[in-house]
Amino acid sequence: MSAGSPVPVVVLMGGPSAEHDVSLVSGRAIAGALAGVGHPVEGWAIDLAGRWWSLPASALDRSIPPAAYDDPAALGASGPFSAAGALDLLAARHPAPVVFPALHGPFGEDGQVQALLESAGLVTCGSGTAASAIGMDKSLFKRACGSIELPVLPWVEVREGEWRADLVDALADLRTFSASLPDPRLIVKPARLGSSIGVSIVHDPQADPELIAAVEEALRYDDLAIVEPYLDHPRELEVSIVGNHRGDVAVYGPGEILPGREFYDFVAKYTDGVSQTLDRAELDPVLREEIRRIAREVFLAIGCSGFARVDFLLTGDEIAYVSEINTIPGFTPISLFPRLCAEGGYDFPGICVRIVELARERAASRPDRRLTRADLP
Repeated sequence: MSAGSPVPVVVLMGGPSAEHDVSLVSGRAIAGALAGVGHPVEGWAIDLAGRWWSLPASALDRSIPPAAYDDPAALGASGPFSAAGALDLLAARHPAPVVFPALHGPFGEDGQVQALLESAGLVTCGSGTAASAIGMDKSLFKRACGSIELPVLPWVEVREGEWRADLVDALADLRTFSASLPDPRLIVKPARLGSSIGVSIVHDPQADPELIAAVEEALRYDDLAIVEPYLDHPRELEVSIVGNHRGDVAVYGPGEILPGREFYDFVAKYTDGVSQTLDRAELDPVLREEIRRIAREVFLAIGCSGFARVDFLLTGDEIAYVSEINTIPGFTPISLFPRLCAEGGYDFPGICVRIVELARERAASRPDRRLTRADLP
């Protein structure tokens, strides 16, 4: 079977994270696109409790509100299955399906589901366990970028245990960090989450209530918070990347987000009409190519494969800071990742098919590393 011929695909969506509902939108869009070009597609939803459900075709209807998936059985889904039970069922299929995780946030982008799928021997779209884990953890990601001298904003980490044990010292450290900056305002976010969930601006870091509230909000979602300088209305740029290795990585964009709020928060991202997106940011050609070069190096540096989106913050003096990488970017109607890929000739179904092809190409290129007794020292 050739790389481009139709193969069965399982799309995973939902997941036990705060980005559950966004994932349902992405997953159903991907499933519909792949089915529309001839791939046999099956949807599996993971509920907020981590249980797996096999969805009937009718449950992939994009008009169904995300809240309806809180009761998958009412939608005709089979289950619930444990992760192990679901993976056993999928791995026993012949031919085995390619799995497309459309899971945003923890368990989707952080390497956990990738490790499970790889241990079951299933071909999986996107980055593997290590790259996913690094990309999801903003602190690890910043360290990786800094190690190869890519531009990232300075940051301070707030660990929940230390925050609870000595609030006075933790606040003093944050105020010292704020005082060292040209602009004292801060932005606080969970270290391992996306969609701007749990993110707050601290306008006056010397005011304990505001600073405490921001850290507590981030710690609702993670036991590690990241505190960065707040940039005053930077340009928000996004770059799409598609490929498996240095020789075939294609970079598209950057596009630009024009937030309709103080920053690109959850409301600005997912409420119709609040923000605008541009498929092509107006940039000096030299700066454009530099941003694309950096995005490519970020993708390769942490070992990504398949696809990803790299986000930048561009200051008024045209310093482009790497903000984050999304190893499973959104496929919602307003998501820039698939739209930017039009630069490479891909429509929405086309980029979904290409991601499946890249997963199969990566799996086919891996040598069999299974050991026998004779291989042991």
